Amino acid sequence: MSAGSPLPPVAVYGLSTEGYRIASAIAVKGAKVSLIDESLRNAIALKADIARTYPNVSSLVEDEPLLGLEPMDIAIGNASYLFFAPRIRKIGTDVKADVGAKFKDAIKALKKGSSVVYMLPAGIGGNNENIALIQHMTGLATDQDVSYYYMPSSPIAPGTETIVGSVRSKQDNILAKMLYDADGKKKVSFVDIYSAELSHIIRTLSHYSGMASILEVCKRATDTNVPANQFMHGTFSDLFLDDMTSGLYDLRIIGSSLEGAGPLMYLVNGSIRGIEGYTKHLIDQVRSTLKKRDLKASRTKVAIAWTLDSHEMRGDKIDLLSSLETRVRDYIGDVERHLGPTFDLYHTDKTTIVITCSKTDFDKVISRNRRSDEFIVIKANPLCEIMPQE
Repeated sequence: MSAGSPLPPVAVYGLSTEGYRIASAIAVKGAKVSLIDESLRNAIALKADIARTYPNVSSLVEDEPLLGLEPMDIAIGNASYLFFAPRIRKIGTDVKADVGAKFKDAIKALKKGSSVVYMLPAGIGGNNENIALIQHMTGLATDQDVSYYYMPSSPIAPGTETIVGSVRSKQDNILAKMLYDADGKKKVSFVDIYSAELSHIIRTLSHYSGMASILEVCKRATDTNVPANQFMHGTFSDLFLDDMTSGLYDLRIIGSSLEGAGPLMYLVNGSIRGIEGYTKHLIDQVRSTLKKRDLKASRTKVAIAWTLDSHEMRGDKIDLLSSLETRVRDYIGDVERHLGPTFDLYHTDKTTIVITCSKTDFDKVISRNRRSDEFIVIKANPLCEIMPQE
């Protein structure tokens, strides 16, 4: 395909933040893009003007513009490229079955000559299962009748290179053209699928094992009442619960793909336990705050401020929020969620403790309640900083 040739039709399975991001980027380049709502099983015709008008999937869903619709299977059957980016809301042992069911739903209408781009993390060997499933479901042989690419969307800040795994490191100039950013600065590298799996694992573990180490060390500092301004020097102050939990899905998928109890499994499980254990530590700090300030649980209200993206592929944050809310309610009965984008607290006769779970939420709470002495704001960061300081 020459530089000026039009891009082939594309279908994106998943009305997710990540799915919309790549669908809109390709639509702006002039391709015919069908964005599939997996829950309704229909496809939206996403044109360039719509993609430019709506910066994210939330704004598109909220505005509900009149868009062309067609059945999901027709959209996939007409597409040359199928991007798999569904919303996954199952947790634990149910995840694999949920992902498998959605993948089967997406690939059953594949046509010969098309390509599949898998955007969820697959751990080690997960792509071999996907390739076998494609042949079993469609009768089409991968790398002969259809092409398969592995491009896991990462919650870690994007770099300057996109790693794409393919059978025998097959290059795809059309896919690369779709993935290039507007400035053409982002490099697209094709490697074999196993190398792409290992690359994602290294990147994920390097990030979250370091984060879990920070949390464990900071617990010691909190337990010994080391002043936050002496210990942190601003280094970890802006690391919030929202950042900690972004990659839990990836860690669990990596763990489920490993066998035995070697060092790699210890790293994965240690990272998961360190991050999940932070919730208990945070609640302990809430209880400690009540004790230090001589506050009664019956005269206290807790507001959890956590602006969540309900459309992102991973559902770990939503699950952890429910767990946090349940645990807090076991101790303090009056608990309410504030999921954004607005945050309005009403003054009551109770003392209100606000747990801010992201930097955005913290800044929002502080700016709106700067002069109020009725709110105790806890930053859900490694040292659980309290505003105003005790």
